[in-house]
Amino acid sequence: MKTRILIAFALVALVAAFAYTASTPAAPNKANTSAVPTAAPQPNTATATAAEPHPEIREAIASLRRAKEHMEHAAHDFGGHRVEAIRATDAAIHQLEDCLKYDRD
Repeated sequence: MKTRILIAFALVALVAAFAYTASTPAAPNKANTSAVPTAAPQPNTATATAAEPHPEIREAIASLRRAKEHMEHAAHDFGGHRVEAIRATDAAIHQLEDCLKYDRD
């Protein structure tokens, strides 16, 4: 019973993390833009790269890795849930990496 509650808690936390990263739009950093636009060279169409596929999934992986790092170095064990949460985070990272591997068709 305690294990089921722990697993449910970990899954809810992961779903919340994915929902947050998926709902947050990626916006460019406008602090580095100059007031006077400069002429940029036109990219060669033969060497131009396509946009990165699935940036949200890559962002979720990075977020999960940061959360795992935080849990591993935390001063407390989160009420006994730290080990299982780290395990669930590893599983989520692995699943997302597998998604990216199988999308290369």
